[in-house]
Amino acid sequence: MPKSPLGPLAQSFGSLVDPRVERTRLHQLLDIVLIAICAVVCGADEWTEVAAFGKTKKKWLKLPNGIPSHDTFGRVFAALDAAEFQHCLLEWVQAVHVLKAGQMIAIDGKALRRSHDKRRGKAALHLVSANQLVLGQVATDAKSNEITAIPELLRQLDLKGCIVTIDAAGTQTAIAEKIVAAEGDYDLALKGNKKGLAENVTRLFE
Repeated sequence: MPKSPLGPLAQSFGSLVDPRVERTRLHQLLDIVLIAICAVVCGADEWTEVAAFGKTKKKWLKLPNGIPSHDTFGRVFAALDAAEFQHCLLEWVQAVHVLKAGQMIAIDGKALRRSHDKRRGKAALHLVSANQLVLGQVATDAKSNEITAIPELLRQLDLKGCIVTIDAAGTQTAIAEKIVAAEGDYDLALKGNKKGLAENVTRLFE
C-alpha cells in the first residue's frame, strides 16, 4: 500500500468520520482539514481567510474540484464531532512535535471570532490552548472557566522538564501543584487577582 502524501496527518485524521452525505461530497474531508490546519497555523481565524489561503496554494494542492468555498469549510467543520476532531488533532500534533526538556509551553485563553450566536443566546466560544502551534486545546463555556479547563489541558501534555507559563487567570495553587506533580516548572503571572500573595511578593522584592 503506497504511503499517503499527507503522512502523519492522514494517519491521525484517517478515522475522522465525514458527516456529509456521500453524494454531496465534492471535496475529500482530508483535503478540507489539511487546508484549514495550514491556514490556521499561518494566522487565519475566519473561514474566508482559510478559503483565501487555499486559493493561494491552488497549484501546490492540485485538487481535482478546486478549492472549497468558505461556506463549505464552515458547514463541514460545524458538522464534525468536536471531541473526535480534537482527539485527531492532538494525535497529529504529538506525532510531529515532541516536547523537549527546557521547552516553554505557553497556556493561553482566546475567544474564537464570529463563534457567537446572539439569536440563540450563545456566547463566543473560548479556547484554552498551549503554544501557537496548538499542542492541546480545551473549549470552555465562558472566560471564567479557564481555571477548570487548564488542568484538563495539562493532563494532555508531557510536562517533564518543560516550563509552563500562564497569565494571571491561571495563577492557582491547584494548577501549580499539577505542573510540579508532572515534573514541570512554572512561570505564573501575579496581579491584583491574588491581592495577599501579590502584596507579599512585592514586599519580598522591596
